[in-house]
Amino acid sequence: MQKRIFKNRKRAQKRVRSQVQGTATRPRLSVYRSLNNIYLQAIDDTTGKTIAAGSSLSKEVADALKEAKNKVARAEIVGEFVGKKVMEAGIKEVVFDRGWYRYHGRVKAAADGARKAGLKF
Repeated sequence: MQKRIFKNRKRAQKRVRSQVQGTATRPRLSVYRSLNNIYLQAIDDTTGKTIAAGSSLSKEVADALKEAKNKVARAEIVGEFVGKKVMEAGIKEVVFDRGWYRYHGRVKAAADGARKAGLKF
């Protein structure tokens, strides 16, 4: 059962990744969602470099996360934080990579937070 779930997740991730490619001018904003935390990275796939990254474990957003009531609110705060870091790097547009996750809940909140920071998808 576990092998089948893993295989299906990888297939879904491949399907999304085949459509989404990050460049230096428009990096890929990748989302990883664990049980309690969320991680975001802006990646330039041509060079394989991470431009900006952040998570709900980052010390820079620790104070703001204390006020968040649930995981969705925390994801939005992290999305806004990473969005600001990407904007500081001089990038205004990104490609959103949701991985195998549905665009719903924490993943959507992270994307909305990045949009609130000024990024365009």
